[in-house]
Amino acid sequence: MNDELLRQHDAHVTRLTLNRAQKANALSASLVEALLDAVEYAATDGTRLLILEGAGPHFCAGFDFTDVQAQSEGDLVLRFIRIETLLQALYHAPFETLALAHGRVFGAGADIVASCSQRIAAPDTTFRMPGLRFGVVLGTRRLTYRVGCDRARDILSTSRTFGSDEALASGFLTAIAPQTEWPGLVTTTKAAVETLSPAAAAALRRRTVTDSRAEDMMELARSVSTPGLKERIRKYRETSK
Repeated sequence: MNDELLRQHDAHVTRLTLNRAQKANALSASLVEALLDAVEYAATDGTRLLILEGAGPHFCAGFDFTDVQAQSEGDLVLRFIRIETLLQALYHAPFETLALAHGRVFGAGADIVASCSQRIAAPDTTFRMPGLRFGVVLGTRRLTYRVGCDRARDILSTSRTFGSDEALASGFLTAIAPQTEWPGLVTTTKAAVETLSPAAAAALRRRTVTDSRAEDMMELARSVSTPGLKERIRKYRETSK
């Protein structure tokens, strides 16, 4: 098993822990594939609640830019497409998904949170989504569904950092709770997901989650396939130091 992702399954609950604490749980290509495999498998093994959390001081620092200049543009395009595939799998999962966020949540890490049906963060958690600064359209529509058009435009156009209080007020989060309270919240959520049958729960999600997968993937592919992706990333990283 890929040790970048810790995977536990107990009864109807699957718990996935991002396990790259030394990299702030940044999304390497292999971690994305492990996550995607786990989410897809959860749809076959009786999972009714999938929990996502991060080891160490941060939930997820987003796209792993390590050695990005050594990769081809085609490699980078594929990595972003696989991240979007993961986000879509979470957003359209037939079971409840719960993100437990803490620390610094950046880029695609924030998109993972936004893709989950329940989104809980520790009080001092911060979020930032800077992808448009290097021309990548990732998660924009899902963010808009959560917080509304005007706020999404503000967050993405300025790539500013926002905290848990704003995230809760806007609908980006569903709750704020200290990490000491998370076990109790998980217990409550476990009980709640048993209210409906798996088939009824899946049907409810199909009817209440807007399906824009084809459009989202098309917009992402258009943005990352525009020549010069590596150079845009290089300039962004230089100006962000």
